[in-house]
Amino acid sequence: MKIAIIGAGMGGLTAGIALKKFGHQVTIYEQAAEILPVGAAISLWSNGVKCLNYLGLTDQIQALGGQMDTLAYVDGLSQKTMTQFSLTPLYQEVGQRAYPVARADLQHLLMQYFGLDDIQLGMKMTDISSHPDHVNIHFEDGTEITADLLIGADGTHSLTRQFVLGYQVERRYAGYVNWNGLVEINENIAPATQWTTFIGEGKRVSLMPVAQNRFYFFFDVPLELGQPNQREGYKQDLKKYFSEWCEPVQTLIDHLDEQKTNRVEIHDIEPFMNFYKDRVVLLGDAAHSTTPDIGQGGCQAMEDAIYLARALQINTFGLEDTLARYQNKRNDRTKEMVLRARKRCDVTHMKDPAITQEWYQSLYQEQGNHIMQGIISNIVGNPLD
Repeated sequence: MKIAIIGAGMGGLTAGIALKKFGHQVTIYEQAAEILPVGAAISLWSNGVKCLNYLGLTDQIQALGGQMDTLAYVDGLSQKTMTQFSLTPLYQEVGQRAYPVARADLQHLLMQYFGLDDIQLGMKMTDISSHPDHVNIHFEDGTEITADLLIGADGTHSLTRQFVLGYQVERRYAGYVNWNGLVEINENIAPATQWTTFIGEGKRVSLMPVAQNRFYFFFDVPLELGQPNQREGYKQDLKKYFSEWCEPVQTLIDHLDEQKTNRVEIHDIEPFMNFYKDRVVLLGDAAHSTTPDIGQGGCQAMEDAIYLARALQINTFGLEDTLARYQNKRNDRTKEMVLRARKRCDVTHMKDPAITQEWYQSLYQEQGNHIMQGIISNIVGNPLD
């Protein structure tokens, strides 16, 4: 089939690689004139890694990924360790390590592996017209193309989703702002092979190791939507929001590069169940935009990509049947991930202070089993289990 993918993010690229492997003619159309990663890094949990292993990228992902051996929660104000444990039992249970990776590194790898000649930049889609045996895609520069299948991997502001549903979905503000970036590993801040999260006051400061001796870091602060956003003031803002927090957090703020730090108001979208219409199908954030609170956004996009490619390969009752199978296989799982992330978001960011305080206290008794089972429940059920 001749397949057009809208969006050169993680989901679109993964789908493109998988579909090429099955012999399809695939072109990716990206509205940006230059590929710039959105966010500093991505949590590639074991299910996402398995999707990339399936594509033949096992060694490359290991090289890009951080060595994340342990997990710890630390009281952000007192610096007291609340819980700390090895992630080895989790990895052994699911059969694959997790690899936090710098988003730019991963995107570059996937683009190279897909083939740069088949990625067209500066192509903003403006309209879709559907026909019984093809779909026409119109672009802002006047270009019009024809494809057998259009895959909308065009993110949380998806125009493809509007075609599929017949209306534009409103995003829901999750109630907090996230600052994220990369910084050189400093063991005065956190151990080099640990996922460390400082918590308190409904706020969160987290660090994960990625390749090239770097931490991926993020700060979460519950704030009203639409606060001033001046890059030159990021350190000052964070010093204000975390003024009473412990020395490692202060050191992290001192060492971050404001010019390379991202600030994002976090949103999600109310889950819906229709992922396709005619010859147009959604994947990734276009189908199930979620908050990053359980680290499954990118992984679920990769799962979509692998399942869709395999469904097109192994089902022979026509495109309508295949897309229905993809939709019905993926929409329940992704809905569950969106709602789990939303629930975790509310606990972490103190939507109900009593519930959040109860969670804080429970961490002092946590031996790791409960947290790991929660993560495992997100990982299992992927299309490669």
